[in-house]
Amino acid sequence: MMYMPSLFRENLVDDFFDDFDHSFFTRPVRGKEAVSVMKTDVRETKEGFELDVELPGYKKDSITLELNEGNLTITAKKQENKEEKDQQGRLIRQERYAGTMQRTFYVGEDITEEDVKAKFEDGILKLFVPKKEAVPKVPEKKYIAIEG
Repeated sequence: MMYMPSLFRENLVDDFFDDFDHSFFTRPVRGKEAVSVMKTDVRETKEGFELDVELPGYKKDSITLELNEGNLTITAKKQENKEEKDQQGRLIRQERYAGTMQRTFYVGEDITEEDVKAKFEDGILKLFVPKKEAVPKVPEKKYIAIEG
C-alpha cells in the first residue's frame, strides 16, 4: 500500500468542507490583504510532489524549512523600514513593517530532511518531496528482569 501525504491540509477548499466553516467566505485571497497567504502550486509526479510556493519580496535568508513528525513547515519572516525625507532632510514619513507567514504540509513520517530538495529563485520556493512507501513499524518488545 502506498502512503499518500496530505499536502492539502491547509487548502481553502478543505477549510470550506470542514464543518462548513463560514470564515472561508471572509478570507481575502487576492490583493494587498492576501499577504499572509502562501500561494502554492502542487504537482504530483511518479516520483513525488513538486511544490512552488510564492514568496515575492522575501530573501532566501528569511525563509526556514522545518520537518517535525511528518510535518513540513515553511516560515518566512520580513522586516521593512521605509523612510522619506524632504529636500531639507526632515522626516515626512516613516513606516515599519514586520511580519511572519507560516504554512505546514503533512508529508509523511518516513520523509527525512535529506529527502526534501529546496531551491529559491525569483521569489519562488521550489520544493520536491519524494513519495515513500510507509514502512510498518514493528513493535519493540521490552522485557523486565526478574530478580531472585
